[in-house]
Amino acid sequence: MASPTGAAGEAAAYGGSAFPPFETSTFPSQLLWLAIAFGLLYYVMNRVIVPRFHGIVETREVTVSRDLDAAATAKRDAEAAGTAYDEALASAKANAQAIASKTRDAMQAEADAKRRALEDDLAERLAAAEAQIAARKAEAMSNVRTIAEETAEAIVERITGRAPAPGTVSAALDRRAAG
Repeated sequence: MASPTGAAGEAAAYGGSAFPPFETSTFPSQLLWLAIAFGLLYYVMNRVIVPRFHGIVETREVTVSRDLDAAATAKRDAEAAGTAYDEALASAKANAQAIASKTRDAMQAEADAKRRALEDDLAERLAAAEAQIAARKAEAMSNVRTIAEETAEAIVERITGRAPAPGTVSAALDRRAAG
């Protein structure tokens, strides 16, 4: 609870006057020191801190600008590398297709040559086989005539009991073959 004497009584009770900044008798000196402190602070700020701050800001702007330029250069380089990669990939694909086509054509030509060589070999074998068959047929046919003569002579001899005259069976076979 407050004493009946008020704020002045309290100040007197604690051994002094009111709070010094609130004493009206010290206002002029406080204002003077406020102006001196503000002036010193303004001078230090203007001469020391602001130039340093301004230097930091300029350095930061230069760094950011340089980094943005480097990023733009890197982007252009990356785009150029991407374009070069796409061109190299298209070239490689075209080269691969050309190689594949060339290889396919070479393999087709080799297969055709082998087929032709095989057909020629088979034709030679077939011709040799046909010649052999014709030779054996001629040999067999000549043997057939001999066998036919011998068989006819044996039949005539068995039926008649005597051998036919030499040359008669051969002449009969010649007439039969001619006619």
